[in-house]
Amino acid sequence: MSKKKEVEKKQISQEWLTTYSDMVTLLLTFFVLLYSFSQVDNIKFKAIALSLAQSFGATSGYITKGGDIGPTPVEDKINLQNDLKTQDDLEIGKNNKLSGETESVYKKVSDFVKANNLEAKVSVKEDVRGVIIELQEKILFDSGSSEIKEVSVPLLDKLAELLSSFSNEVIVEGHTDNVPISKGYYKSNWELSADRAVKVVRYFTENKRLDPSKFVATGCGEFRPIDTNSTPQGRQRNRRVNILIVTTKESKK
Repeated sequence: MSKKKEVEKKQISQEWLTTYSDMVTLLLTFFVLLYSFSQVDNIKFKAIALSLAQSFGATSGYITKGGDIGPTPVEDKINLQNDLKTQDDLEIGKNNKLSGETESVYKKVSDFVKANNLEAKVSVKEDVRGVIIELQEKILFDSGSSEIKEVSVPLLDKLAELLSSFSNEVIVEGHTDNVPISKGYYKSNWELSADRAVKVVRYFTENKRLDPSKFVATGCGEFRPIDTNSTPQGRQRNRRVNILIVTTKESKK
């Protein structure tokens, strides 16, 4: 009897060890997988955590050590900015280049406007797409009309001289207020704004012989206001023609 019991004990012990070793192996595999899944982009994590902390009222800081909100050391902020710059260096470099071109074009246009005493007739603005030369409707057109006023021709001649010095694409945009057109040739502000843009482009390309391939004419109607349409002054500001010198994509050669 004693020999049988010893044999049974040995058999039971071996089976238990086999099962245990399998379980340990599986647990180890499981934790290795968890560890591999837990690897995150520390740079992006820090940026997101900092943004979340600030959105919840923290003046500075990000989530660290299991949830403690602590101040972000100055050197950490600098390192984070450097890491982000390194990670997105191509895109940031491109944006910096474009920004530099926009500034250069803006300065050239502004200097030209001042040198020719055009400040009272045009406004020069920087835009995410480039540099805008803005002309109010009353300078170019009569109300509800797309025929260029004779008195505005010298102004367009000067602007043609300026535009001829750029190889950039030029987008001419027509804009209106939101007052519906009730009579006349045009059925809506879409047609009026588009025709005004076309008339300006045709003047530059047909009368002043500028390269037609770099011009685009577009009508924006009433849908891109820069002021309220609730007042006469606001509506007057919204009725305009924008000449956009594009700097946010590669210019045509």
